[in-house]
Amino acid sequence: MEEQKENRPQAALNEVSAPPAAAARPPDKQHCRISGQETNGKKSAANPNDFSDPVYKEIAMTNGYINRMTREELRSKLAEFKLETRGVKDVLKKRLKNYYKKQKLMQKEPINRDSCYDYICVVDFEATCEEGNPPEFVHEIIEFPVVLLNTHTLEIEDTFQQYVKPEINSKLSDFCISLTGITQDIVDKAETFTQVLQNVIEWMRQRELGTKYSYSMLTDGSWDMSKFLNTQCRISRIKYPSFAKRWINIRKSYGNFYKVPRSQTKLTMMLENLGMNYDGRPHSGLDDSKNIARIAIRMLQDGCELRVNERMHAGQLMTVSSLAPLEGAPAPQMPRYRN
Repeated sequence: MEEQKENRPQAALNEVSAPPAAAARPPDKQHCRISGQETNGKKSAANPNDFSDPVYKEIAMTNGYINRMTREELRSKLAEFKLETRGVKDVLKKRLKNYYKKQKLMQKEPINRDSCYDYICVVDFEATCEEGNPPEFVHEIIEFPVVLLNTHTLEIEDTFQQYVKPEINSKLSDFCISLTGITQDIVDKAETFTQVLQNVIEWMRQRELGTKYSYSMLTDGSWDMSKFLNTQCRISRIKYPSFAKRWINIRKSYGNFYKVPRSQTKLTMMLENLGMNYDGRPHSGLDDSKNIARIAIRMLQDGCELRVNERMHAGQLMTVSSLAPLEGAPAPQMPRYRN
């Protein structure tokens, strides 16, 4: 009897079939709220699951079996299901558990596979800096990259990159040039932040973000929006742009999804734990953004629901609860000048 109980989760796992090849498709409707208004897609609140259903007991038992699998057993089972086999053991366990859970729940009742947003805009600013990062130093944005990730095809669909001329510390330090690869000649020929922001907004409008397609901003940590963009808007004497007031902090999402401490959510460590290498030049804003997008793609493939978890309110950084209504970013508009 005990042997039968032990083998039951293994047998249940073997019953799950490999996924059919997904047909890549462009998004054709919005799936969340934009600027507080409900779209014709996914509703912001879903009915809670009935966890008394026997399927959840079966999922729990199988999770226990997966916990006892070796790394090689996990990789073998993932390969059998035609899933990604790279990553540390904890990532592999999470990937297999999430896949099994999704398959069992789909057998019980078809579920909506749509992502929270049609697109994710990944941003990773580069800013002026000095060695030792003195507290009185004012950081100014000198590179504004955006990587457009299609959450349906799970591909990088487009990119934007422009350099910015700093106003306060117009001469870059040797440390900054060495770190970012951005030279003095590049920023001397660049446009001001206000003009670059206008170019970004026009680029986003041309892709119908916030109008035809729902989207969210995504960053690697809190600093890009709460510090760099917030400070830059004050320097440029403009109000903080509404489309960037809410975003996905992928470090938080990664830590919560894979159950790892904050110390393991640095960019290179997230890539390493997922079995990937950094592609490009570290501290290039565009290359950093592309690598962050690669992490986001892998997380979506593993079943993570990437959704807004941070926001700016009255100039302060705040956490957004996972229970909050799902909202996409509004259509981008150029902010007004400060009085």
